[in-house]
Amino acid sequence: MINFRILRHMWLFLAVAEEKHFGRAAKRLGMTQPPLTQQIQVLENSLKTQLFDRSRKGIQLTPAGQAILPAVKKFAEQVERLDMAIREAIAGHTGVLTVGAISTAMLDVLPAYLERMKKAVPELTISVKEIDSAEAIPLLQSGDIDLAFARLTGELGSDIESLPLASDNLVVALPYDHHLAGKNSVSLDALCDEEWVMFARRLSPVFFDSITAACHAHGFSPRIIHEVRSVASQIAFVSCGQGIALVPSSLERLSPANVVTLPLDNDIKVITTAVAWSSVRRNPAVNMFIEMFRQ
Repeated sequence: MINFRILRHMWLFLAVAEEKHFGRAAKRLGMTQPPLTQQIQVLENSLKTQLFDRSRKGIQLTPAGQAILPAVKKFAEQVERLDMAIREAIAGHTGVLTVGAISTAMLDVLPAYLERMKKAVPELTISVKEIDSAEAIPLLQSGDIDLAFARLTGELGSDIESLPLASDNLVVALPYDHHLAGKNSVSLDALCDEEWVMFARRLSPVFFDSITAACHAHGFSPRIIHEVRSVASQIAFVSCGQGIALVPSSLERLSPANVVTLPLDNDIKVITTAVAWSSVRRNPAVNMFIEMFRQ
């Protein structure tokens, strides 16, 4: 039997853990603080462990609270998906397809495919969530997403299939007053002493490795001063004079007026977006999408 009381307590725990403040958590939950505090105490008593350290400096999770937080977050996401699926079914929609996509794919590749899919299956609800490339495979394997649009290539595992959708040459993004900004193109060697703004490798291993391999081939390792989560962030850091960055040429349009983008003398071509899916999970909507890609 489902223990709805413990389910409610998990929502309360998550709100306090994220807000780190009982008052703010109560406001977010639409309740007053005293009953929230009381319910958290009831939860701690039922679990026979303390979940929060309370002091004048604020609320902090205890080791036990930190240990259960990831599972509670996953539970909350799954409940939200279930809630959406129920509401869509009641509204007459036949199913929900959850798509995970990196931000650049949402700007460049994904919209056209979503439009075609919605025309082909108007009764299907498509839910898009932003992910990092490194998250794509674990989320597909766990079933949290049905399709991933990310920077993926090579062997992804026996239970994952993929198709490349877009590739692009990289260009160098420079502050407008950089000493190389007036040139028609830039060689990779000319960037050896620059401060670089790069994706963190854990977020996009393929993208990171392709760039560092090209640099190593020219006899240097990039001086990575800032690690960021997206191409938009790379360009923003360049705009603030924090270094240079290599970005896909198709996303030059994101550059503000104080950022100059120049082609590289040495072509570096990368897969900017591939679509991936689980080969062991059966979903007719996924199969329709895949046929669309292959065509």
